[in-house]
Amino acid sequence: MDQQQHEEQPPTSPTSSSSSYTLFLKIMSKRKTWVFLFVLVYAILLDSSWNFLKSILSWYHQNQAQYQSPGWPALYASVLLGGVFGLISMAAAVAVAVPATMVTWITVVVLLAFFGKPKRTLVAEGKKITREIAGSVLKTLLTEGNVVAVVCAVLGYYVLVSNNNGE
Repeated sequence: MDQQQHEEQPPTSPTSSSSSYTLFLKIMSKRKTWVFLFVLVYAILLDSSWNFLKSILSWYHQNQAQYQSPGWPALYASVLLGGVFGLISMAAAVAVAVPATMVTWITVVVLLAFFGKPKRTLVAEGKKITREIAGSVLKTLLTEGNVVAVVCAVLGYYVLVSNNNGE
């Protein structure tokens, strides 16, 4: 009798957290979602950087008259501009690098599985590969962000000083 009651009970329904997680995974697996997020991140970055650029230039023009040499305010402003644009370029590169990194990681793990690696070895190799890929991506992002920051700082300084000398 107990066995019959146990068999007649309906299976438990999935919890709301697991169903919301599967919904999240389904949404995030769509290419349109990634394109939308990419465009949204770029729009937010451009809007905030434009406002920040205007505030830095406003600060520069207000403090320009206080100093005898035009170099110091221009140096401060150009370093700030370079740092901001370096951070923005790194944030934009992350939006591109995450999907590319995931594809690379999946490809390597699948190739290891095709070569007949045991599951335990596959898990260990997967963790090792994850560390290597993440380290490589982080190193590349920092290098590119620093290059953009230096280029923007030098160009910003040149533009601010040349504008000041022209007035």
